[in-house]
Amino acid sequence: MEIVCIDRQTFEELRVRFCKLEEKVVGLCRREEDFGLKNWLDNQEVCDILRISKKTLQVYRDKGILPFSRIKHKIFFKPGDVQKILESNYHHLKRGL
Repeated sequence: MEIVCIDRQTFEELRVRFCKLEEKVVGLCRREEDFGLKNWLDNQEVCDILRISKKTLQVYRDKGILPFSRIKHKIFFKPGDVQKILESNYHHLKRGL
């Protein structure tokens, strides 16, 4: 192993540059997390989750029941919007004693 000696000022400058680089990398990673692009669902995934046909899903889109995003011919849904549909149609069991 080879040991290289540098003066304190050079070391501090390198340390500052590495810290700035780390901040930029963390910032870039957070941007991708903030978009949540990995979490978007396609038609088939939403149909499977809601247990509905593609035609029913199209009706939901046409009537504005389920928001969506379209890129060319591909349609995407936010998982939170799908969850809202499920929660809005949730019925509590009423048990008589």
